Amino acid sequence: MEGRRLPEERREIRISDADRERAAERLNRALGEGRITVEELQERLSTVYAARFGVDLVPVLADLPGDPLDLSADVLATPVGPPTVLRGGVGGLKRRGDWNVPARLRVQSSFGPVLLDFCDAELPRPVVEIELELGAGSARILVPAQATADVDGLVSSYGSVRSKVPARAVQGRPHFRIYGRTAAGSVTVRTRYTFAGRHF
Repeated sequence: MEGRRLPEERREIRISDADRERAAERLNRALGEGRITVEELQERLSTVYAARFGVDLVPVLADLPGDPLDLSADVLATPVGPPTVLRGGVGGLKRRGDWNVPARLRVQSSFGPVLLDFCDAELPRPVVEIELELGAGSARILVPAQATADVDGLVSSYGSVRSKVPARAVQGRPHFRIYGRTAAGSVTVRTRYTFAGRHF
């Protein structure tokens, strides 16, 4: 019948103001991580706020981490508020066991090693943002099984950055956004190993 929509046809659903704000937050985060310039941000934001459907966001988000059409708050929302600052001295910095993880962390260490073990920690938010400011010391970041971690915003001058977990956020799984700088130390992101009853 003419004018009747067939069952298999799918209508495009209009996005909400909250969806546009989450996309804008994603662009602002990309600016902070050095992925886009201020001029690109302004140009892309004009497209975001004029968008009516999810597909309108693809051109401005497609070259950034994550699925441009996944508008879920768990994936796109950036933790808000000031970060909790952890400072390490020559002896290093260690957090492990049952500790309450804030939504945002800034880790500063000049020389000593850094260990952040989230495997037994309480994660009240689906996304944890970690900014690293490291000197010569190396860092190990241990995440729970099935967790994901985006390390694209982490720059190492002379060391190395290795992640052994998937980078793309998945609904219902803990996701870590790790960025910042390390001068000479290496950064490794992985799940925890267990041998003979010991964790490492």
